[in-house]
Amino acid sequence: MNKAELVAALTEKTGLAKKDNEKVLNSLIETIIEELQNGEKISLVGFGTFEVRDRAERMGRNPKTMEELLIPASKAPTFKAGKALKDAVNNK
Repeated sequence: MNKAELVAALTEKTGLAKKDNEKVLNSLIETIIEELQNGEKISLVGFGTFEVRDRAERMGRNPKTMEELLIPASKAPTFKAGKALKDAVNNK
């Protein structure tokens, strides 16, 4: 499912205008991104948790030349599914 299909599904479920659902979805995504940029953790009970984790600097290897190179430290957004979401996916 892509973003357009998600907006269409929301429109079908909510009965709101497609434009309104798209605006809400875009606002939700923007808000999640802004909060993660600020170092905040977002917990949606029953759904899951979005957070940023630090990745340490490490050595890597160019698979073509086999040359070792240093991969710098970075931050990575992560999502951990909540119990209710896991149960729903597993039909429990």
